[in-house]
Amino acid sequence: MGSPLILKLRILLKPLTPFPHQGSSALTIPKSSVCKPSQLPLSVRFLCTRDPNPNLNGRQADKKNNGQGVVKKSKSREEGSWNDGGMGRGKTSTLRQRPIFPKSVFAAGTAKRTAEMLMKKSALVFQDKDRHIAEPEGRRTRRAEKMQPPDRPLSATEWKEMKESLGNSERFSIQMMSVLFTSGADLDIAKSLLTFVAMETGTLSYELLLRYLTLCVSGGHDNEVFDVYDIMRESFPSLETGASSLFIKSFGRTARWREAVNILHELKKVFSPSQRNYSDVISAAMLHGDTTTAWALYDELIEKGLSPIQETWEALFKVDSSTDKEKGKEVQVMSQSEIQGRLLGILLYMRNNQIYPQHSLANSIKTWFESLTGEKWTGSWTNATPKGVCSCCGSALESIQLTPEEYHQLKDRVMSDIIEGSDVFNKTTPEELERFKAFVKKKPAFDVVVDGLNVANINKDKSKLSEMLLAVVSELQHQGLSVLVLGRKHMLRPSRSWEKHNMDLIRQRAHCFFTDNISEDDPFLLYATLHSGNHCKFVSRDLMRDHKACLPDGATRRLFFKWQRGHQLVVDGFVALGRRVRFQSITSYDTIIQSTADSWHLPYDDTDDRSTYEVPQRWLCFIKKH
Repeated sequence: MGSPLILKLRILLKPLTPFPHQGSSALTIPKSSVCKPSQLPLSVRFLCTRDPNPNLNGRQADKKNNGQGVVKKSKSREEGSWNDGGMGRGKTSTLRQRPIFPKSVFAAGTAKRTAEMLMKKSALVFQDKDRHIAEPEGRRTRRAEKMQPPDRPLSATEWKEMKESLGNSERFSIQMMSVLFTSGADLDIAKSLLTFVAMETGTLSYELLLRYLTLCVSGGHDNEVFDVYDIMRESFPSLETGASSLFIKSFGRTARWREAVNILHELKKVFSPSQRNYSDVISAAMLHGDTTTAWALYDELIEKGLSPIQETWEALFKVDSSTDKEKGKEVQVMSQSEIQGRLLGILLYMRNNQIYPQHSLANSIKTWFESLTGEKWTGSWTNATPKGVCSCCGSALESIQLTPEEYHQLKDRVMSDIIEGSDVFNKTTPEELERFKAFVKKKPAFDVVVDGLNVANINKDKSKLSEMLLAVVSELQHQGLSVLVLGRKHMLRPSRSWEKHNMDLIRQRAHCFFTDNISEDDPFLLYATLHSGNHCKFVSRDLMRDHKACLPDGATRRLFFKWQRGHQLVVDGFVALGRRVRFQSITSYDTIIQSTADSWHLPYDDTDDRSTYEVPQRWLCFIKKH
């Protein structure tokens, strides 16, 4: 389509009569103008009505990537880690561990692998049963009638026949346009569908037009988008966020990119633009060499408290110093030294917020470092040794252990926000909490605190719960460690699960505190561990996500996660009767962006399988040659 056709549309719009029940936001096509397909101007296909209750997800265009990389979450509860060095205060651990590194609950991909293993086991159990279950008749019928896109543009008669064959649904056109989008059908097929709808109803709904717009944007049909934009601006007083986001994306990748900036500013008057909206405009400004506009929008994004998506940073790191002019017109360009300072600031932001670049962004960062004029940076893809040393340059990475200042800060916040928080009465009673504090105060500092019920339930055989707990306690006691076992009072009642002999041995080999059966174990575990000092570790499969969420700010939550990764122990593998218990090793280094005067080390995502509580295992090492 071109500008002469838009002029025809404007002429056609003049005699259009609003629907009485929809007011000025709806338009109808006179029947005389759609009597024959050959007489229907192409632009008339865009005459539309705004549904008074559109079934739209306003940010459909933004859902694909609206944060720091897409990560998968698993509900399975998994295993943790143990330190190769001494567990506490100079004691040397002889604990046997798996030689493969890393094997940790916090290693990227662990959650997915565990979930897949559990799914395979479940599939084997139910495979025979499922094989004999007949598929319901209704399901077979629905599958047979599943809407299929045509392989060519259809006439109005053909579309009508297809609609009738599929039940003559009122939402046929909406559903078919979605099918055309998901199947990647040719644009001409979608155009023929719009022609049919316009001829049949005399109008096009806002929802249908928006779905057609989505198809155009995803297919890169930007010229078609321009025409749709002109028609919608003339037909409606304003655009909602879904259409605005699509127009921003499409305009941003063309020579008309500055109009995307204007659309963004208009959107801000009504809605809060998403990270994706900002990213599309920032990318457009960087592509056309306007670094000043790009960084101004980036600052605005940060000031609004939004976390940039990876594509935003990738666009900013792809600096082209040769792009100083835009089609002969001067554009606003920042100095190279200023840009360098801003980009290093992004790395600091990622460090402070514990954000990891995805591989594509890491590659852009590598290219930028190695292109810096007058500086001899060399980037290498590498990993870290179990002792926390970069395999490429031999530099020691930052320790996972908290500084004394960090430890006391975290201890105070955990005490006030988790243990003594507003919901303390949902976790225990004030009397029990005070009794536990007095118990801990009169005991020597512990080396390890064990969540007794959690550890016991590692064994799926409910008749061997006490046996499982005894094996773990015995292993820790064998290491010469001072152990506290936290349990519940029902564990003291002799039963098939809790044998009296085993429980007596546990009480001989460890300090024990048994809470009321309705109390939560975790607050007591955190209190005892933190009260005993920075050397004390805890044994549990619980990932503490609920408790971390109780902390008031992101910095404290990240500090808790660092402490957790350096102190949480989980039994590794199957515990056999009479055999030593093994624990996964605790990583000795912190997985975070870090730098020195002549080096940078960036952990990066090389997988889509990382859960939010996992950390990457691959690193990008930069060394500056002198």
